[in-house]
Amino acid sequence: MPTAKKLPSGSWRCQVYSHTEDILQTDGTIKHKRVYRSFTSDVPGSKGKRLAEQMAADFAAGKEQLSRVSDMPVSDAVRLYIDSKAAVLSQSTLRGYESLYRNYFLGSDIGRMRTQDLDNTRIQKWVSGLSARLSPKTVRNAHALLSSTLEVFAPDFRLKTTLPAKIKPDLYVPSDADILALLRHIQGRELEIAVLLAAFGPLRRGEICALESRDISDSIVTVRRNMVLGPDKAWHVKQPKTYSGYRDIEFPDFVIQRMTGIEGRIVKATPDQITRRFQRAVHSAGLPHFRFHDLRHYAASIMHAIGVQDQYIVARGGWATDSVMKSVYRGVITDEMKKQSEKINTHFERMQHEMQHKK
Repeated sequence: MPTAKKLPSGSWRCQVYSHTEDILQTDGTIKHKRVYRSFTSDVPGSKGKRLAEQMAADFAAGKEQLSRVSDMPVSDAVRLYIDSKAAVLSQSTLRGYESLYRNYFLGSDIGRMRTQDLDNTRIQKWVSGLSARLSPKTVRNAHALLSSTLEVFAPDFRLKTTLPAKIKPDLYVPSDADILALLRHIQGRELEIAVLLAAFGPLRRGEICALESRDISDSIVTVRRNMVLGPDKAWHVKQPKTYSGYRDIEFPDFVIQRMTGIEGRIVKATPDQITRRFQRAVHSAGLPHFRFHDLRHYAASIMHAIGVQDQYIVARGGWATDSVMKSVYRGVITDEMKKQSEKINTHFERMQHEMQHKK
């Protein structure tokens, strides 16, 4: 354990070896310079001495751990990173990490490589190989997991990777007519409640499945839980993933009336069951294909089209930032686009008519 020395000022300083730097001399030779970290305590007496020595010892212990990790295979370092974050990450994030670990690190060429042997060229080749057979989103997620691992266990490593370009999804956002046709088709079923909560909320699948009768007061629905699939393949009811997920939403009376009399969980299905039932309902109703999650897109698009300000759309939908929400409603639904286009063209036609009339 390093020993602290008392400075003329009365403080205690303890130095511990950090690393060696190679310095190029003017004659072309390399000089090796040992670099030390200093830890100082202003507390007087033996207590200050112990504090400085403890800080230095903690640094040395962390450095020793990083050294051990650098000798590990990359897959082991990724495994260690996931395990270290298990208590603070959401179930869905952990499930995604586990999938990435199994498919792209465990047993792979880059996974067998020692962490200290990684360089940007090897990482770029790995990314390029993945890009040839996987979607850009999957490649970016795998790279992000590696990047997070290196930030913790190789903090001096600077990633310089060219990632595949993002692909803009070709999503169909349902119209008012689509929603009305769907609701007529599923009237009286449990799925109707799920659609009402998603399209007019907008609530997510997991939020709908975790909703209970005690969460409804008058016309207010309080969102405070989320049902997610854990790494153990079981459904768990957890707190929202982000603080913005907590919210109170006022619904139209007809939505509240549809849930009146139900005790306990409002929708007894799991999120996956909702998805399967929804897909069958859309198909049997003869509607264009769209996902259950696109009901949230519909809600955001309608709110924007009728002039609701961004901050209220973000708050109602529980988005963490407005960037995600804006990426949704930029493609305002077709019917609303037609209405707005008609307003614009009518205005200009009126102007042109007035110009002709004055001639």
